[in-house]
Amino acid sequence: MNYESASYKVFKAANITFLSVLVFIMVFPFLNVLALAFNDPLDSQFGGITIYPRVFTLDNFKLLFANDEVIHALWISLARVAAGTTIAVLVQFACAYAFTLKEVAGRGAILIFLIIPMYFNGGLIPTYLIYSELHVSNTFWVYILPVSFSLYNMVIIRSYLYTIPDSLGESARIDGANDWTIMTRVYMPLSMPIIAVMTLWTAVYHWNDWTTTLYYVTDHKLYTMQYILMQILKEGERVAKLMEEALMKNITVISSGQPHITPQAIRAANIIVTSLPIIIVYPFLQRFFVKGVTLGAVKE
Repeated sequence: MNYESASYKVFKAANITFLSVLVFIMVFPFLNVLALAFNDPLDSQFGGITIYPRVFTLDNFKLLFANDEVIHALWISLARVAAGTTIAVLVQFACAYAFTLKEVAGRGAILIFLIIPMYFNGGLIPTYLIYSELHVSNTFWVYILPVSFSLYNMVIIRSYLYTIPDSLGESARIDGANDWTIMTRVYMPLSMPIIAVMTLWTAVYHWNDWTTTLYYVTDHKLYTMQYILMQILKEGERVAKLMEEALMKNITVISSGQPHITPQAIRAANIIVTSLPIIIVYPFLQRFFVKGVTLGAVKE
């Protein structure tokens, strides 16, 4: 039986109390939005909603998904996350593997050349002109190609690869394997923790980003869910349009002569829809997270 001193017991109790309060402070806003999303909009106007709905309803989500543009934007966001994350992780891992090869000449000079844009860049207008000249502006690829490489992520992956014994790659090379085979058959299976971390980071970026749509996309068919959310948060007309389309599809938005759906309720429902996928995915990758970042950040 482990002995715990009185001072340690006091510290542990204070630590648990402090962390519990901190968790509550961080989680409460999301639970409040969740309660508003599932609460009757007319009842929400009276205030007093905390972390659970007082009058449960699904009307807010029914109205949100009655809009065809919202559904299409959701599919665009999902496609962007899937394609963008896959391509980015593959490109960054391949570059990190290349930087671990001793026979690659000029690795230091190339790395310095890649570091410079981390501190200096041309700004928004030159970037917009480059995208236009490359004909990726106002296309789906504007979400994928410009962010397919991240030097920061690549360096972390490279540091992780240094923890894998060189003898494994050398043995595979003696057996006739080329670099692609060594990377995919030897290094990748041993690098799942860091791959999981990079997958999470990249997926969160793609899912949350709306500025790319704002700057480089004018085609409504390419709008992402997050950009639609931004418009709903800022434009009352967007909420009115959602209510109008819901009425056309026989979804009740009028009750006793008063609006049954309020802008606040639509915003809460949209926030939940855009936040929930990341919240669901994160627990499955959490066990890799600390291990991947720790091993990838330190080289003995």
